[in-house]
Amino acid sequence: MTIAYITHKQFNHHDMPGHPEHGGRLRAVWQKMEESHVDEAVLPLLPEPIDEATLLLGHTHQHLTKLGTIEAHHQGGIALIDADTYMTPLSYTIARRSVGAVILGVDSVLDGTAHQAVVATRPPGHHATRNRAMGFCLLGNVAIAARYAQLEYGLKRVAIVDFDVHHGNGTQDILEEDDSVLFVSTHQHPLYPGTGMAEEIGSGQGEGFTVNIPMSAGSGDRNYATVFDEIVWKAVTRFSPELIIVSAGFDAHWADPLGGMRLSLQGFQHLTGQLNQMANRFCEGRIVYAMEGGYDLEVMGCGFTNMVGQLAGLPLLDPLGASPNAHEPDVSVLIDRLRHLHGF
Repeated sequence: MTIAYITHKQFNHHDMPGHPEHGGRLRAVWQKMEESHVDEAVLPLLPEPIDEATLLLGHTHQHLTKLGTIEAHHQGGIALIDADTYMTPLSYTIARRSVGAVILGVDSVLDGTAHQAVVATRPPGHHATRNRAMGFCLLGNVAIAARYAQLEYGLKRVAIVDFDVHHGNGTQDILEEDDSVLFVSTHQHPLYPGTGMAEEIGSGQGEGFTVNIPMSAGSGDRNYATVFDEIVWKAVTRFSPELIIVSAGFDAHWADPLGGMRLSLQGFQHLTGQLNQMANRFCEGRIVYAMEGGYDLEVMGCGFTNMVGQLAGLPLLDPLGASPNAHEPDVSVLIDRLRHLHGF
């Protein structure tokens, strides 16, 4: 089984020292992949920046012009788009390469180069809306890749599953009127950006194809396993995708400084194992994992490496163990509400 591993040194040049979303996140992944020899079990591929015509699958001309203008006139240092989101002189080019990396992952599993793909990329993308960069994100990596898969390969049904601790509001914004893409998001609520209520189920033709699972702080391995069993599996089964793309954030870990969840690395391993089973059942194993958040460097390095290692049949890395607080809030009311909203 061939696993495509897609990353690029240029991703490290989008960097703001002291910012949570800094280049050290990706260096932690590269280091752990090398130390664990997981990088020896993959097929390395190098992405190119994607063209603006493809970016228009997810964004407006206005948004792309704004990013291009900032890059063209930015002479050095850091340009702040908002309080959370920055650009360096090459950030738009790097962000286009980040989209290109996820698209290369899609290409690799759909053209037969690989069976699965994992994409170690930044800046992340799931907060970038059609017309706005926000939440550390400049371009909607995963949403654009889903649309690309449909345009270039004729796929009728693509599923996106997002287990980042923050709601993927940008992915939802781009795709919420689309009934050919299922978007499922598990996330802490309330938390940035404040979206992702259960009642946000898509709109127009896409109504019912957005499944938001807003979980209370303190949820960990048990609650995540439950919502995957009771909601995620049912949503994916009913949709029967031809490709699964995963927004893989590791900030729902109990040690992450920006979230309040209690997943362990073992818990993440269970979630990715479930997603791999879904891919095997519905889309001939075709799954693409794209890196999103995660701000504890040890968790980030181990979590991503475990994701690759699981596909390659390698042992779990878990130096941090279980959450020191085993108590989890009751998730049954949320499950019942989601069953009612979506007819599960």
